[in-house]
Amino acid sequence: MKSGWIVFVCVIFWAGPLRAASKPHVVALGKWTIIKWEPDNGGGSLDIKVRPLFVDGKNKDFTTGPAHDVTERTFVVQRMFRVNDSLPQESGPTRWRWEKSGWLLVNRVSGRVQHVMLPEFDGPRSQVSWFRDFAAYCGTSDDGQKTFAVIVQLGRRRPLLRKALAETNREGCAAPAWHRNPVRVTFETKEDPKLTFTVSNRAVDLATEDESEGEE
Repeated sequence: MKSGWIVFVCVIFWAGPLRAASKPHVVALGKWTIIKWEPDNGGGSLDIKVRPLFVDGKNKDFTTGPAHDVTERTFVVQRMFRVNDSLPQESGPTRWRWEKSGWLLVNRVSGRVQHVMLPEFDGPRSQVSWFRDFAAYCGTSDDGQKTFAVIVQLGRRRPLLRKALAETNREGCAAPAWHRNPVRVTFETKEDPKLTFTVSNRAVDLATEDESEGEE
């Protein structure tokens, strides 16, 4: 009788945590809102669309641009945030400025939101092109004097490709174009010819002209 009571108590004790652990999470992107975004080049403000990221009804962050489904459970989306742009000598209401940031990896099942590490990524200028769990984009050095063709795979610490290009990325470059069978990506800038790279899970090789012709 005593042993049965102990078993009953243990079942009740563990049932609570198990129910809490199995509680499903609700992940959703909210409605679009048009905001004024001021690039660093001083060219005036632009109208861009942002939308909130909700996890279990709570606003976790703001995002911009389309989301990319990596798997049935995870997706990536670019983050937007507001920074205090008021000068110390200014009085009155706080001046807030929208900034483009990096990318977020969101798990629909666990509700976890984490930042994606993208080397040399420039939030306002880099245009990321996603395919499967690969990201390709033009990145810049810290001083803005060098431009790199970068390919990153989620879950890997080091980029699969980091190749210096002939031009600086003052205005940014177009989003690279992906192809399949074999998996490859093409970078095209003003001063560099089309550079096509064949991508595997562990390495990247410069594609030959024959491989580049058969696009799919």
